[in-house]
Amino acid sequence: MTVNPVRLNHAVLFVSDLERSIAFYETAFGLTVMAREPRANAAFLRLRDSGNHHDLGLFGVGAQPPRPRGSLGLYHLAWQVDTIDELEQARMTLAELGAFTGESSHGATKSVYGADPDGNEFEVMWMLPRAHWGDFENAAPVDRLDLAKDVARWSGVRTAAELNRTRDR
Repeated sequence: MTVNPVRLNHAVLFVSDLERSIAFYETAFGLTVMAREPRANAAFLRLRDSGNHHDLGLFGVGAQPPRPRGSLGLYHLAWQVDTIDELEQARMTLAELGAFTGESSHGATKSVYGADPDGNEFEVMWMLPRAHWGDFENAAPVDRLDLAKDVARWSGVRTAAELNRTRDR
């Protein structure tokens, strides 16, 4: 018998400076603090359009040495946007914050990458409409992203709602 989740509900990160991390996630993603737990030096944040109780938990643990890149543990979180236009805006926002670290095309998804003040990596991604996955249905290449070309082709196309429709099939 297997566990049968429908999606990842939220992520929780240990951070060195709780207030600095809250400010970053508020600025970068528009998250708002919906609850605090002072006994744990924790805050719980929600995305603007989320129907979720909280999408991200942050626990302040004080300064610690950074975990070496490529060591065991979480590699990154992925935040999905609804349109390729929002992905383009995400790239600009991350660059303005000095948090942009790269970009790539994974065939069915287009991605930009960043890191928070503690070096926690994240991906902001947009998914092609499922009917256009084609050869990428069972592949996940790491290719160069041509965001200008993708925006020209897919501007205004919304895909996040497809997640719920796919499950109902």
